[in-house]
Amino acid sequence: MSGKARGVFEAGIRAHSQAIGALADQLDKLCEAADILVECYRNRGKVLLFGNGGSAADAQHIAAELVGKYYLSRAPLPALALTANTSVLTAVANDYGFDYVFDRQVRAWGCPGDVAIAISTSGKSPNVITAVRRARQQGMRTIGLAGADGGPLLSEVEVCLCIPSSDTPRIQEGHILVGHLLCEFVERELFGSGDA
Repeated sequence: MSGKARGVFEAGIRAHSQAIGALADQLDKLCEAADILVECYRNRGKVLLFGNGGSAADAQHIAAELVGKYYLSRAPLPALALTANTSVLTAVANDYGFDYVFDRQVRAWGCPGDVAIAISTSGKSPNVITAVRRARQQGMRTIGLAGADGGPLLSEVEVCLCIPSSDTPRIQEGHILVGHLLCEFVERELFGSGDA
């Protein structure tokens, strides 16, 4: 059994390393996304994050880093994961359909200059695409996190970081790294030594 486990683990680590290492080719996009976030916060805006399944968990994780802290003790940054309110999600899904669970919340919370971070491993999730379109209509900036070629999400957002893999777990691991890198840069850019 240990030999089988070793093979599975080695293959997973290799695939992870390949996908993460290829992110170095997207540094310009990562910098662009960071600039969008810094500008939003400097203008007293907020960030709305959304996705399904593991991407919902990533949305909540990234929001927590922004509202709480990443490394520095500093003022909280306004970020809201649209995946966390089960009453809103189930009410909207029941009354309007699942494609609108994020759209309705973007309509409720999104303002010009705010940022929508849309997370979809396939880049094809209808409710994510619908919410991104709403965000653009409301004058929000848009950042996408996807996998492989980005799917339809690629052409719907201002900047899309695509983890170069078709394997959902590796894509999600890449998304959380991207989220962490963005949180670290935003925090340091806005708060320096973190005395707030």
